[in-house]
Amino acid sequence: MPPPPAKKENLLINLTCNLVIPFLILSKLSGEARLGPVWALVAALAFPLGYFVHDFIQRRQANFIAILGFVGVLLTGGFALLHLNSFWFAVKEAAVPLAIGTVLLLSAGSKRPLVRTFIYNDQVIDTAKVDAALEERQARPAFNRLMRRCTWLVSASFLVSAILNFVLASWILIGEPGTEDFNGQIARMNALSWAVIIPPSMGMMMFALWRLLSGIKRITGLGLEELFHAPPEKK
Repeated sequence: MPPPPAKKENLLINLTCNLVIPFLILSKLSGEARLGPVWALVAALAFPLGYFVHDFIQRRQANFIAILGFVGVLLTGGFALLHLNSFWFAVKEAAVPLAIGTVLLLSAGSKRPLVRTFIYNDQVIDTAKVDAALEERQARPAFNRLMRRCTWLVSASFLVSAILNFVLASWILIGEPGTEDFNGQIARMNALSWAVIIPPSMGMMMFALWRLLSGIKRITGLGLEELFHAPPEKK
């Protein structure tokens, strides 16, 4: 019997544990009259760390992206507790997306290229049907060239994210680590990153997906609706 499909991640719980609760703790409970800056930071980091562990136990999946996010949270807490200056926080913020983009490029020639996680995912695209059409038309070389071009586009989106992360962290994190002000700046940076970093990165990702789907249609002759899994029949 094939293994049961992995449970889907709950996006609402993800955002709550990784963004909303840490933001509220850092911005509202860092004062000396409440938790204080150190314990507020520890409490705020406990939620994304706890979410990572819980999600892994529930879904039995820990992909490269999730692991890097987990390491990023640990580094944020470690840097703050060691009172490292803001430059190292900016480096850390840039290093995570840069590492993803680099590994994505390095994996392009492997049997399991990382780009499949982002834009050529069997949970969305009917990859079996695409593979059959490629074999029938003997179009695998053209498809591989298309995937390489899309890999460069997706990798470039992470490079843009790394640059924006570094600029945003350098601009906002100006306080002394281990203080209430610095915790508030971390909370502000995390909140602003969704507005400043995600739209351009997602825009480039969607452009790469559009290029991929257009290329697959041209190479295989399949219609757009044929590229996706058919919705389950209603009983």
